[in-house]
Amino acid sequence: MNTNNPKSHISRIAYPAIIVFLILTLLGSLVERFHSFTSWLTPPVALLMGLAYALIFGSTHRRANKLGSKVLLQYSVVGLGFGMNLGESLASGRDGMMFTIISVFVSVFGTLLLGWFIGRKILQMNRNTSALISAGTAICGGSAIAAVGPILKAEEHEMSVALGTVFLLNAVALFIFPSIGHWLALDQQQFGTWAAIAIHDTSSVVGAGSAYGEEALRVATTIKLTRALWIVPLTLVFSFVYKTKGAKRFPVPLFILFFIGAIILNTYLLEAYFPEVGRFVASLARKGLTLSLFFIGASLTKEVIASVSVRALLQGLFLWILISVGSLAFILLI
Repeated sequence: MNTNNPKSHISRIAYPAIIVFLILTLLGSLVERFHSFTSWLTPPVALLMGLAYALIFGSTHRRANKLGSKVLLQYSVVGLGFGMNLGESLASGRDGMMFTIISVFVSVFGTLLLGWFIGRKILQMNRNTSALISAGTAICGGSAIAAVGPILKAEEHEMSVALGTVFLLNAVALFIFPSIGHWLALDQQQFGTWAAIAIHDTSSVVGAGSAYGEEALRVATTIKLTRALWIVPLTLVFSFVYKTKGAKRFPVPLFILFFIGAIILNTYLLEAYFPEVGRFVASLARKGLTLSLFFIGASLTKEVIASVSVRALLQGLFLWILISVGSLAFILLI
């Protein structure tokens, strides 16, 4: 941060002030008498506030944004598990498995088959960037890109373009998906399933689900994290196709395992003996998810947006529309 820039001095005050304001507002929303004053702070609004901050002040507080957008998000997702029942979650996971298989096949295997023609010949895309965008679209956005990147030996700028493309589309999805869901009169189960399949990154999935309703959030989170487990076969496929050894680290994000553990703990202990504790932790986790979206928005600076090329955006948009329309049509027909 340039300390001689007047904006940097303002951001030193504005950044912590905004965060404190958001925290107090979110905590206030836990108290029923304050609902009328705090109900405006929804996940899309938090993302928009973060984006506005980034566009005004630029790339400031990178470390805090990274911690907030990643660590806080993961802790919050684990916290959601304390509000879920194992039997219901398994049922939701089974319901979404068919959609997961279809989305993976179309966006990954279909893209690998058609990518040479579309990405390399029509769009003249870099091989690694095209493959990273395909991986991020197919499974879980940034996590999939991070897992596949070492396999492809991708350069930093290739990773940045892929991540920027996915995050921009995620931001758009968080705003438009709930409106589309209401326009089509999707029920909670339908919207949760659609959001989990058609939106790339976990943060935007849970944000859209939370904006639509508690049941949609439960369904979306469960199916999305079930979908994230496909990172393992995805890395194996990329290792085979690109003739490289797999990533050296465990490809499945550990917070998914903690999320499953939280569901089990809630089902067999908290629901029976301390139901209020589980509900409170889950409610607090939903507030944490909203706050994490501010940090994600604050990371989408002009530089990040400018790093996304038109061709990369076109490929990501094409895959996103394909999965969104296809999965929505399937949901409406069954």
